Amino acid sequence: MMTLKNSTKLIEKYIEGSLKPSDKVLFEAKLILSPTLFEQYISQKKAFEMVKFYHRKKLKEELETLHKTIFSDPEKTRFKLKIHEIFNIL
Repeated sequence: MMTLKNSTKLIEKYIEGSLKPSDKVLFEAKLILSPTLFEQYISQKKAFEMVKFYHRKKLKEELETLHKTIFSDPEKTRFKLKIHEIFNIL
């Protein structure tokens, strides 16, 4: 019998895609056979998606702030030109 802690770790590995193929098939069979495990999987997957969405939103906000701070400030024009030079070389 799977404990809540064990199933949480297993679900996490499944969501991340880090299970071995044989373990993945076994886990998917368990999902079909256990409505409780399936509900736990759905809940955990939604939580992961929300965390990922929040992280993306915060990163976007930080990048926009950085862009406004560095690239919109006339005093930073020299820095901006250096960045453009670097990317043109690549």
